[in-house]
Amino acid sequence: MKINQQKCVQLVMVAALTLFTFCPQPMAAQKKKFSLEQIGYGGNQLLRGDYLWTTWWGDQLMYLDVSDGGMLDENGSRTKLFSVKDIKGNWYAAYEASYPYPNETLVKLDNGHERILFDWQKKETVWTQTSQDEEHSDWNAKSRNVAYVKNHQLYVRTAANEERQLTTDGSREIVYGQSVHRNEFGIDKGTFWSPDGQRLAFYRMDQSMVTDYPQVDINSRCASYEPDKYPMAGETSHQVTVGIYDVQSGKTVYLQAGDPTDRYFTNIAWSPDSKTVYMFELNRDQNDCQLVSYNATTGQRLAMLDEEKSEKYVEPLHPIQFLPWDADKFIMQSQRDGYNHLYLYNKEGKQLRQLTKGNFVVMEVLGFNEKEKSIIIKANINHPLYHNLFCVDVKSGKYTPLDNGLGVHYGELSASGQKIVDTNMAPDVPRKVDLININKGKAQTVNLLTSRDPWEGYEIPQFESGSIKAADGVTDLYYRLVKPADFDPTKKYPTVIYVYGGPHANNVEASWHWGSRPWETYMAQKGYVLFILDNRGSQYRGRDFEQVTFRQLGQVEMLDQMEGVKFLKSQPYVDADRIGVHGWSFGGFMTVSLMLNYPDVFKVGVAGGPVIDWKWYEVMYGERYMDTPQTNPEGYEKTSLINKAGDLKGKLQIISGYNDNIVVPQHCLSFLKACIDAGTQPDFFFYPEEEHNMRGHRSIHLHERITQYFEDYLK
Repeated sequence: MKINQQKCVQLVMVAALTLFTFCPQPMAAQKKKFSLEQIGYGGNQLLRGDYLWTTWWGDQLMYLDVSDGGMLDENGSRTKLFSVKDIKGNWYAAYEASYPYPNETLVKLDNGHERILFDWQKKETVWTQTSQDEEHSDWNAKSRNVAYVKNHQLYVRTAANEERQLTTDGSREIVYGQSVHRNEFGIDKGTFWSPDGQRLAFYRMDQSMVTDYPQVDINSRCASYEPDKYPMAGETSHQVTVGIYDVQSGKTVYLQAGDPTDRYFTNIAWSPDSKTVYMFELNRDQNDCQLVSYNATTGQRLAMLDEEKSEKYVEPLHPIQFLPWDADKFIMQSQRDGYNHLYLYNKEGKQLRQLTKGNFVVMEVLGFNEKEKSIIIKANINHPLYHNLFCVDVKSGKYTPLDNGLGVHYGELSASGQKIVDTNMAPDVPRKVDLININKGKAQTVNLLTSRDPWEGYEIPQFESGSIKAADGVTDLYYRLVKPADFDPTKKYPTVIYVYGGPHANNVEASWHWGSRPWETYMAQKGYVLFILDNRGSQYRGRDFEQVTFRQLGQVEMLDQMEGVKFLKSQPYVDADRIGVHGWSFGGFMTVSLMLNYPDVFKVGVAGGPVIDWKWYEVMYGERYMDTPQTNPEGYEKTSLINKAGDLKGKLQIISGYNDNIVVPQHCLSFLKACIDAGTQPDFFFYPEEEHNMRGHRSIHLHERITQYFEDYLK
């Protein structure tokens, strides 16, 4: 890909300058303070700014409202096309709306009881389909067939409203039509319609051989046993197969992929003619990934089109995508050169060329512009913290910036790919919505919405961002600092490090307030400084940055976080005797790790849903980063926190959902047992009936509890 180096340097310079300049002045004493509800935890979230809910009808932008919908022109003017009041029957405001047919005046509406196509010109419902009791539903616009799960069985309902039951042996042990492999490898669903809507690919997961984790339901008179299937690292995993149901023949075949034991099947895709199925196949070690094609009629394995191997791991996250203007070519995403990039292949599996290249990450493929023969992507070309939209010409590899080059952008592409709704933020901009028109490789932008500042009249902290070097002395790491509104550099402040630190997440970006979480604002109001650092191992920095933690989770991450501590201690306003740490999930693991490995540094910690020992975590995620306990005993021993329970000095509170099915309670309970044996005294709190994250107003209770712990022991 050809890069305009001069323009790119200019953009990076702008980004670097912007990085340090957004720092609001201290607010006057009469300014209001935020409550936890106001800043978004289980409350009304009134302080999130203005928003414009839109979707596309072909290339016409449409607005979505509570009770009606219609067209939105480039001046922001609305033309109402329909209202739920126009629809006969049991309709109300809770519905989903979309416009599946660019050339027809039809809106698809679904209220959870029925699915209809409403013609807004004729003011009448022209098609109806039952949608009640559907789980994991997947509707196809071409055929109007829908796949769904009911009572563990997989069904298809045709456009004529004929319900067909595809399976009979579904159960909690035989799972159909749902996400498999515990939502790893980019999997978030279990059914995949062919382009013509006449064939359905679906997952079948046999987890009868997987150990039950003994979850408990406390709501019955005598608490009852409600186990989860939970395959732990090094233990027996489930087996997945892929079926193909043909709507016209009523027959099902299964892909002839061979023995599914200790294999992962992911990123299912269809050929444009609906005759071939493509799938990435990964071994259990996750270091050998193959792209394989299958005959959709017979299930016969056709060819291995590509193979990628690694000394560490390969992680396929995206299905292949065929070019709309050339059914013989597809693009594939891979980190094989060190960063996630796009590669062009023909359907025989020959790599034609690498389409994007450079020390940046292609974060998303929004779609294609068929007229321009280009691909619309989101990438951090300009700066690691900036997420921008680009048009990549498939023939030349030349890319064209589509937005202002700064901030964080989320694009939604129109049907032709010639228009984009660009919802974007910057450190000092809560939200903008722009309409981008692409014409002959050039972008024209019209602003549809610039949000008011939702925090006007409130006491606003000071938000800053910058970089330090990682523990290797070479790699740049980016941080966010949040200071009280009345910050006084001559005072000493208690400081809390908020940490996640794990794969597939980052905390610092060039969105509003540098991506600051609401709780940070709440704590700054109470007189704390907050520090957030994205260590090595986090996302959007390339393969080597992410994989440096391989077989030793938490170790490199802690070294980088301690460089952050070193930076904090160099600031005259940080009280080195009052440093705390808080995180959830992987961040909970990091919190406990830091408290135990650096007991003289951290006075207080609050760890939510923490991994304590990776041998109790699930197969797919755990073995990708740690291998198995059998093959990496030293790594598991080194990263386990059980044997470090006696090193606890500061005040540590551990919080968990009682029915956590992600980081199962065995982690916390085993650590408490180890602390009892070692004579150390952590505090512990369970949330009954909650899983890995607290929902609704329980989230307010949670954050009150977290805050109070720091108020009691750090301030």
